[in-house]
Amino acid sequence: MTSSPSALLGALDPTSDRAVFRQIADHLREAIDKGRFTEGAKLPSEAELVEHYGVSRMTVRNAISILQGEGLVHAEHGKGVYVRPRPPVRRLASDRFARRHREQGKSAFTVEAEAAGSRPEVDQLEVREERPSQDIAARLGGARKVLVRRRRYLLDGRPVEFASSYLPLDLARNTPIAQPNPGPGGIYARLEELGHRLERFEEEVRARMPAPAEVKTLRLAAGVPVIHLIRTAYDTEGRAVEVCDTVMAADAYVLAYQLPAT
Repeated sequence: MTSSPSALLGALDPTSDRAVFRQIADHLREAIDKGRFTEGAKLPSEAELVEHYGVSRMTVRNAISILQGEGLVHAEHGKGVYVRPRPPVRRLASDRFARRHREQGKSAFTVEAEAAGSRPEVDQLEVREERPSQDIAARLGGARKVLVRRRRYLLDGRPVEFASSYLPLDLARNTPIAQPNPGPGGIYARLEELGHRLERFEEEVRARMPAPAEVKTLRLAAGVPVIHLIRTAYDTEGRAVEVCDTVMAADAYVLAYQLPAT
């Protein structure tokens, strides 16, 4: 650390009814928000904060715990507490499924990774036939069996999302879509080659805390929520040809939308 806590943090207000550990958390949060501690920067040590504020080590730990719960910082055992990097990937909804990307043989994830200057990877790939849940079946117009493609996406070796695509079996069976590598442009390019020209996508987005399995799959730090997105793709005949259920690490993405004014 290049500056002492006294140069970066305020003093406690003894007249405030706000708990001391919350005041300390407020000071640290403000310092992060104003860029006094930049992305990846190490916060003052417990000992430095204890000395600066004249409080116990447990009080400092409670303050840090608040910031961890907010996803602002992460602790590295034996090293210290660091400011968590801001989301590196800008997911522009109006552009990510543009046909020109498919025609160039690129998936949406590849395009976004390139824009972020990151190396994209896919692992934990699974392709199988199964009966869909009631919700997925309803979204696909009552499909009784589907082809499922499950995969995990990584940026520079870090897991950032896990997705499951469900396609009506009558569309996908015995086609390149059923292969581990469906080819350039991904499954949407193959659907269009099969005569299902895509017309629109509908997405439902919500934020929540992750399930234990999602924490493990995405290697999430404590306090990091996930973005749960369900997308349905429709062809020009109005048929739902794919439902994609995606769980994303919320600290890895910015979701950007362009909305018409009328």
